[in-house]
Amino acid sequence: MRLIFRFYPLTMSIKLRLSTIITALSVTTAGMAQSFDRDDAPVVLTDVAIIGSKQNIERIPGSGAFITAEEFRAFGYDDINQIIRRTPGVYVRQEDGYGLFPNVSLRGVSTTRNGKITVMEDGILMAPAAYSDPAAYYTPNTGRMSGLEVLKGSSQIKYGPETTGGVMNYLSTPIPARDSGFVSLSYGSNADFRAHAWYGGQADTSWATLGWLVENVWRQTDGFKTTAAATGGGYAGSRETGFERNEPMVKFRLTFKSAVPQSLELKYGRTDIDADETYLGLTDADFRADPFRRYAASRYDNISTEQERLSARYTVQPTDALRLSLTAYKTEFARNWYKLDAAGVGPAGGFLNLSEALAGQFGAPILNVLKGGAEGRFRVRANNRTYGGEGLDATATWDFTAGEISHRLEFGARWHSDYGDRFQWDDIYTQAADGSAARTTAGVPGTQENRRGESDALALYVQDRITAGRLTLTPGIRFESIDYRDIRRSTAPATLSQITSVTGKTIDYYAPGLGLTWAQDDNVTWIAGVHRGVSPPGPGSSGNTLEEETSLGFEAGLRYNNRRDFSAELIAFHTAFKNLIVEQNAGGGGGAGQTSNIGKVNTTGLELALAYDPSLSRGWTVRNPWNFSFTWTRAVLANDVNATGNSGGVSESIFSGGAKGNRLPYIPRYQVALGTGLESGAWGLYLDSYYQPRTWASANNSPFLVNPDANAAAGLQPALDSRYGRVDAHLLVDVAVHYRLTELTRLKLACTNLLDWEYISSRVPIGPRPGAPRLVSLGIEHRF
Repeated sequence: MRLIFRFYPLTMSIKLRLSTIITALSVTTAGMAQSFDRDDAPVVLTDVAIIGSKQNIERIPGSGAFITAEEFRAFGYDDINQIIRRTPGVYVRQEDGYGLFPNVSLRGVSTTRNGKITVMEDGILMAPAAYSDPAAYYTPNTGRMSGLEVLKGSSQIKYGPETTGGVMNYLSTPIPARDSGFVSLSYGSNADFRAHAWYGGQADTSWATLGWLVENVWRQTDGFKTTAAATGGGYAGSRETGFERNEPMVKFRLTFKSAVPQSLELKYGRTDIDADETYLGLTDADFRADPFRRYAASRYDNISTEQERLSARYTVQPTDALRLSLTAYKTEFARNWYKLDAAGVGPAGGFLNLSEALAGQFGAPILNVLKGGAEGRFRVRANNRTYGGEGLDATATWDFTAGEISHRLEFGARWHSDYGDRFQWDDIYTQAADGSAARTTAGVPGTQENRRGESDALALYVQDRITAGRLTLTPGIRFESIDYRDIRRSTAPATLSQITSVTGKTIDYYAPGLGLTWAQDDNVTWIAGVHRGVSPPGPGSSGNTLEEETSLGFEAGLRYNNRRDFSAELIAFHTAFKNLIVEQNAGGGGGAGQTSNIGKVNTTGLELALAYDPSLSRGWTVRNPWNFSFTWTRAVLANDVNATGNSGGVSESIFSGGAKGNRLPYIPRYQVALGTGLESGAWGLYLDSYYQPRTWASANNSPFLVNPDANAAAGLQPALDSRYGRVDAHLLVDVAVHYRLTELTRLKLACTNLLDWEYISSRVPIGPRPGAPRLVSLGIEHRF
């Protein structure tokens, strides 16, 4: 496999852009040390969090969640799907079993590749191309985080560009207040080895305090699937279906000893992943016989990714009431997913659609080819792409009072530029009757797809938290202006650098919102909110009629906290979507499909969260915390979806044939999570459980294409598709046992999917695929 990454080295390209800023900051602060009393401690200023703590949840004008590292490390989780599934109003679609490619939905938006939510790390946009291609295959690794924040509803006005769904902000390991470190090692099922270590501290100088942190997170596993041997005997099969991931990170922070509190923080991180992962699933019959099998045809499938991120954040507090922050950031991401795209019967057979082949459309011959028992051909596509993003983000917070009314007025301005570049090719492999195969045609890079999308965006917001006694109103408005360019290049081998077309368009939009909280007393707080959301269409919309997706969302509910041992939150919501955008890869497999609008969707739901620890009020020596969450959702189409689906590509859209009143794919009617723990002395026992009922995998709410006569008239196949139908109900129970060897060292034994529940977790990208089986790990962690 060849990886052709078209991007400039990050450290070189950003050095020039940041040098001017850093030099200016150094000049500004160089003369301030003399006015600082060395016996005083400098004020540490940070702007990485959007909620900050569980206690702050009560103050936000909409729905949100704050998840600490202790909560997910108790079970050894680093899969965002496992971590976030207990949060009400959040839906996940497991694809690979490890969370490498998460599909998260907030309150009923599309679950495709996190494409409808704003993903940040320490308050900085982290999608590879947040405007040009937000559904690209990267998300921060939760295993290296100190916490996770989730915002839904009217509380998300300050964050974009995706405001129809919500916000996920990953919090990286903070610089410690004193010299200290952490080491964690574990080994588990399928040769799953993990190592996580960090060390950092503070150093005093006459003019500043230097904080620093170095960290590395590494994981390697053989995977829980097996690529089956060819039925003809010409391929021996493989147990290597896992991945390796490595993530170093460094942080430096200067907290200046000046009369005016100010700090400068620099951060660099990198993520490398090599995964033997495939798009190809199984037939339903083969899945029920062995869900953890892979066909021999997927033997070449592999994705390799490289991601780098660099940021500099300057924060200053000129007065007690005014706080200013400026952040410069840059990310680069390159990946090549080399994977089976199509297959044909015989040495010269035409290539057939894999989703339809797994449904039995083309009979046994093509399935025999996929299993390695007959002559055939494979088209393996190198989905070679690069992405980049950079920007400047300025914020200001001003606290003031006007009579009896207090205000927290917040302003923000961000310039952001990003791109997505595709430089792809196809290789052809020929398979003999015994299942042995060899590459017979090597593709030329750039000849399958050769294009680039670019976005330049200016985002502005203003929000005022107005408090009068027990009542708090939070009006706000967000404005974005986005310039798109869609650049198409020649796919002819001799003229790959030739630009064949350039189209562009500009989108301006406003997203206002209003949140309300009323503290009835010290225990009860009522909340309500309304906001307009927007999901931009991306550069690919420049040459067609694709419009931005919009939404109007309402929420209302209450929070209760008895300040002893019990808290609760109950929120009802309704969101009306217009011009819902279905991403190009919603159906997987590539090809003729396009990102398109499918019309209107209405989502109504109820979110309930409870937390209770009877030991706190009863004086027990054994702690016994409980948590419970429940989400009920009705997410339905408000109009018929054109039977030709995504711009005419039936084989590309899981929304094809959707009728008014049909349920959205992968949004369950309800879901329930329950967790508890027992802690006594050196021992800890924890349980976490999650249940999701059977859910539709396609908007036609059927395993068949709707209206076959109309499809046939349009020249489209009226038959089965393996992505249509349902995904299985499943009950996942995880347990963990901790034993504290010393105050700083503990052993952890964890088991996920204790019941070893076998279920179809997804039917996309191409056919049924399983959730992870029972997995066991044993680890040790030490702080020093």
